[in-house]
Amino acid sequence: MASLSEEPPHPTEDNRDSAATVPCRTENDANKEMSAAVVQGNDRVDGHIITTTVGGRNGEPKRTLSYMAEDVVGTGSFGIVFQAKCVETGETVAIKKVLQDRRYKNRELELMRLMDHPNVVCLKHCFYSTTSKNELYLNLVMEYVPETMYLVLKRHINANQRMPLIYIKLYAYQIFRGLAYIHTVHGVCHRDLKPQNLLVDPITHQVKLCDFGSAKALVKGEANISYICSRYYRAPELIFGATEYTSSVDIWSAGCVLAELLLGQPLFPGENAVDQLVEIIKVLGTPTREEIRCMNPNYTDFRFPQIKAHPWHKVFNKRMPPEAIDLASRLLQYSPSLRCTALEACSHCFFDDLRDPSARLPNGRPLPPLFNFKQELEGASPELINRLIPEHIRRQSGLST
Repeated sequence: MASLSEEPPHPTEDNRDSAATVPCRTENDANKEMSAAVVQGNDRVDGHIITTTVGGRNGEPKRTLSYMAEDVVGTGSFGIVFQAKCVETGETVAIKKVLQDRRYKNRELELMRLMDHPNVVCLKHCFYSTTSKNELYLNLVMEYVPETMYLVLKRHINANQRMPLIYIKLYAYQIFRGLAYIHTVHGVCHRDLKPQNLLVDPITHQVKLCDFGSAKALVKGEANISYICSRYYRAPELIFGATEYTSSVDIWSAGCVLAELLLGQPLFPGENAVDQLVEIIKVLGTPTREEIRCMNPNYTDFRFPQIKAHPWHKVFNKRMPPEAIDLASRLLQYSPSLRCTALEACSHCFFDDLRDPSARLPNGRPLPPLFNFKQELEGASPELINRLIPEHIRRQSGLST
């Protein structure tokens, strides 16, 4: 499990809320509860054994769990992610170790406690640890998923191969399903969606969003920092300095990931913020004054040459399915309000093959669960729900068509 946020780093002033350090407790699952006791002297990672106590609340018996740290699998400005094995159960987990400021609570912990979805990485436990220098660390114990989309892409690139279309459809669909859940159920914007923050199970091909270190529940009218999200996947309104943006910044990022899966390389590989905008303009053309106003009404310092949009069918190769090109064009719009929602993206005809009752993985195995929607369908129109849930699934569930 890797979770690398190198550019920009998780911003400290916008990543945490003032409060006392909170106890590590997950409200909706007694198994995720942990005592707030601090583990002492945790300087090393590799080979180190960390012992902590689980349970002890709501009548649950206390039990001890020990984790043997095995390998560092991710580093970044936040701290490290390492693979560990539970001594008592033999289960492999990923532990994200984040340096804490004792004056603040950690927004990532707060948000991960809320999450319960097949396409979002699962928080199992958490505990605090200190070093010999008296530094306090929060340790988030999560399910271990061995691959990231970045590594899967890199493997195909190194082999000079395009990713099979069935995998592109399967991965992209699950990204949007995870986004639909965090956006509609919890009002949370991920704000750093990229291949490194998308976990892939190499056997089931289930995809999970991870690294909520930059995530935030967005409140209408409340300002947010614009220097967020890794550059290649950063929505243009963020480059224009918008502070009252919406979860559509994640939709832009997901569109960039979809394009990268289709192309085998990043669509907008800018070398800095200005160059990033230039790369976008090469494809979408120069934004109109109205589009700039939609991105950031306060932005006035706009001086770019007039460039026409590059036709989408020329951005991709001739063999690219028109449905894939159509979906990309609906995601990668300058005006945030014109981008489709995550649920609308899931219903797109590009994913119709996944809704076929005979759909299977290339090795003949069944697809991972794709239609077990929960709260994210609340408020969706009957037409949208009918497009999202295939007829054979509706029949199995006894739902009307």
